[in-house]
Order: sequence, then C-alpha cells, then structure tokens
Amino acid sequence: MRLAEEKGQSAAGRQHVAVMVDEVVGFVRALNPLTIVDVTVGMGGHAVALLRATDAHLIGIDRDAAALRTAAANLAEFGPRVTLRQADFAGLDEVLEQCGIPCVGAIVADLGMSSFALDDAERGFSFRLDGPLDMRMDRGQTLRAYDIVNEESEEEIARIIYEYGEERASRRIARAIVAARRRRPLETTGELRGLVEGAMGRLRRGGIHPATRTFQALRIAVNHEMESLAALLERGPARLRRGGRMVVLAYHSLEDRPVKERFRELVREGGFNAVTRKAQRPGDDEAARNPRARSARLRCIERSRS
Repeated sequence: MRLAEEKGQSAAGRQHVAVMVDEVVGFVRALNPLTIVDVTVGMGGHAVALLRATDAHLIGIDRDAAALRTAAANLAEFGPRVTLRQADFAGLDEVLEQCGIPCVGAIVADLGMSSFALDDAERGFSFRLDGPLDMRMDRGQTLRAYDIVNEESEEEIARIIYEYGEERASRRIARAIVAARRRRPLETTGELRGLVEGAMGRLRRGGIHPATRTFQALRIAVNHEMESLAALLERGPARLRRGGRMVVLAYHSLEDRPVKERFRELVREGGFNAVTRKAQRPGDDEAARNPRARSARLRCIERSRS
C-alpha cells in the first residue's frame, strides 16, 4: 500500500528487503509467544527473522499465491513450525478457526507493497514496467484495474484517485482517461502512465512521478485494501491473548491514520496499552540502505487483559 516507486528505485530483480526487522523482532521476542501470525507474509522476510528469534509457531497469510510459494521455500528450514494460508487478512478469524487456534501471542502486519509483485511487469502494478492493467494481488479475483479504468464513470474514477491516491488533480486525470477510452480501451500500464503524464506533465516537485498516486489509488481500489485494513484493525486485537502484541508497519498517511486512530481507541477504552507512544521510524542507516524503508511508520499495542 505504499508509494513504492516515488523515488524511482530500480525494477530489476525480485529481492525484497524486509523493513525494520530488528524493531519488529524486538517487540515480539519479548513476549516469548507460542503463536505468531504474519498477516502479510509475502516472501517471508519478517517471518524468517521471527522464527529464528523465537520458538513460536508461525501462521503466514498472504493473498498472493506466487509470493506464498516463495515464502514456502524460504521458510522450509523451519518445517512444521510454519503454516501458510492464501487469504485476505480481513479473513483472519476464519484462518485461525481453520487452524484451531482461538488466540495468538502476536500479529504482525507490513502494509507495504512487495517488490516481488511490483517488479513483475505482467502483474501490472508498476508504471515503470509496461504490462497489462491488472493490479490484482489475488489473481483469482475478477476485478482488475482494466475494469475500473474502462468501465467506471468519470466521477467514480476521479473519486478513487482522489480518495485513495490523495491526488489533487484527480478530476483532470479522470477526464483524460475517459476521453482516451472513447477511442479504444486502455490496456497497458504504459498507456495509462502516458495519459497521466500528458494530463499533469512529466515531473513533480520532490521527485515523485506524476503517475505514482494514480497507480496507488487503482491498486487500493482493485484489492479493497482499505476495507481489508479496517477489518483487520477491528478483529485482530480481539484475537490477541493477554500480553499479546499487534505490530503494524504503514507507509503513508492513508493507511497509518486508521492504525493510529484504532490503537488510540483501544487504549482509551481499556484493555490495551500503547507499546509505542508515537510511530517509530527506521534509523538513518536502514533508510540509506533500503529506500523502501524511508516512509515506514511502526506502531505497536499490547493486550493488557482478556
């Protein structure tokens, strides 16, 4: 869910470097949890570190079947300590029920977009790689970016780009999209990128490409990311045992805001303590090594009573 391409990192390769691993492991290892749920297991970066630092059983959830296959290979050394499930983390309750586990010691969620999918042109997530307008995390679902761009009204496209991309020029971009599709359907990321560039110009102050926010917005809409996050924040804390912790990494205000507000609500209502009083940020060394980490915000709460 991040603006992963705004600083222009290379699309070459598929190596994904997990963000703020030491901090995540530190918050979880202190609990000596019996069960950890990584609801965005991806390629297994955080999961490997958590399994090496604890004796816990880890349940890894991800919507992306291809990422889960890679995670299975990366986590093979841990054998029966790992259970992987393809699911939207909005379905956390169902996954835990299937596993026969009513409550867990820790829930970890990294809301960032995996470079595994971002660097695959055929997935259509990146405006830097020409590919089909897809953007589905779960390729079994039917809705694609193609469908939104070519079938939704100009008003709805503008709403999506403004609400999920926080793009002030949303109406101008939507107008350009609708005008172009009258001639023929928009089919590729390159075509959409060119339209946005034509509507806004090629460069933006601060090095952010003009298509960044539009692509983010479409991806969020295709995958119902905000609805899934709301469901996780509502249901996840109730699945923590007493003393259990929930750790969330967010990358921009659109996703960090509901995390902050929900955690504050839980603390205010009682039964939870704020482990982080404010969002933690990566250190300068990590930010220099891994540009993807620069915008990360980590928050953690702990359940103080059942």
